[in-house]
Amino acid sequence: MNKDQFYMQQAIELAKLGRFTTTPNPNVGCIIVKNDHIIGKGFHMKAGLPHAEVYALKMAGDEAKDATAYVTLEPCSHYGRTPPCADALVKSGIKRVVIAMQDPNPNVAGQGIKRLTDAGIEVCVGVLADQAEAINKGFLKRMRTGLPFVQLKMAVSLDGKIAMASGESKWITSVAARQDVQQYRAQASCILSTRKTVQEDNASLTVRYNELPNSIKEIYPSTEIRQPIRVIIDSKNQMTGDENIFNQPGETWLVRKQNVLISSPNTKLIIESSNSHQVDLLELLSILAKQQINSVWVEAGSHLAGALIEQNLVDELIIYYAPKLLGHNAQDMFVLPHLQKLSLAPQFRFESVEMVGDDLKIMLRNGVF
Repeated sequence: MNKDQFYMQQAIELAKLGRFTTTPNPNVGCIIVKNDHIIGKGFHMKAGLPHAEVYALKMAGDEAKDATAYVTLEPCSHYGRTPPCADALVKSGIKRVVIAMQDPNPNVAGQGIKRLTDAGIEVCVGVLADQAEAINKGFLKRMRTGLPFVQLKMAVSLDGKIAMASGESKWITSVAARQDVQQYRAQASCILSTRKTVQEDNASLTVRYNELPNSIKEIYPSTEIRQPIRVIIDSKNQMTGDENIFNQPGETWLVRKQNVLISSPNTKLIIESSNSHQVDLLELLSILAKQQINSVWVEAGSHLAGALIEQNLVDELIIYYAPKLLGHNAQDMFVLPHLQKLSLAPQFRFESVEMVGDDLKIMLRNGVF
């Protein structure tokens, strides 16, 4: 690892500290180095608050002149809720800026780099770019494709079943696995589920702060952990407003085919307009992206899970396997009614395998994105 990689790695670790709070903005970290000493550092905490570069420059003060800045994402060049970071770097007298990756946001997209180079600052782009991509999967996909990054979670038995024939499913996996899920919920922009899952499981679909690891709670008080938006598909208008989910903190968005309101606070209606009786999932994801939803965490049954996979809308599949057998009458993990040939079977690639408590956690990625 050379010097640029060494300092960029530290900037990336800083950026990760914002992963529970920054949405819809990206996670960004910044390190300022002079004479081989870090004189400033910062990360973006929340939309509307200063960006990483501003915190780092404030810490560095006048020492920033002739120093090198390491930034995980191209500095912004436009006025949003905050002034352009590229201008702040120019004004500080920074001599060199090392950037992990260019920002695909059309409001930036190379303009920040141009502003720096036009000011005579040496710019290097592409240091640890893959790692920088990994910490902003949702933001980057939304900017590049107009769709959010979709993670599908399944909790299953060893023989791939999600519930008994009766519908009983609490609990297939261990306490440790369920606690692990809380970290994903906390990082997601929204949790997508269905009316059936919510009503049958009496689900709340919230982040349970007490189940987060101590390493997270040491950084974030409970008031700073954002509750993801709950997006519930209710195409037949069967939810009443009395369900447990409507008594939880945060917002609930109902996805319906008709403009049928529900009397419940913090509830928003999304009208999906396709001619089909079922919700068009691609259109729904596009709507969510336009609402600045970067990432979607899916917790649902086999029909929605199967439909998302059949339509190639799942970017990451996370399966928790419990060492239990539920038998052939139990409910299958996926319903894939249109799959007729092995050659057309959806295919993922293994990303990681690890033990979580007594369960096996397998992460797989769709090779398309």
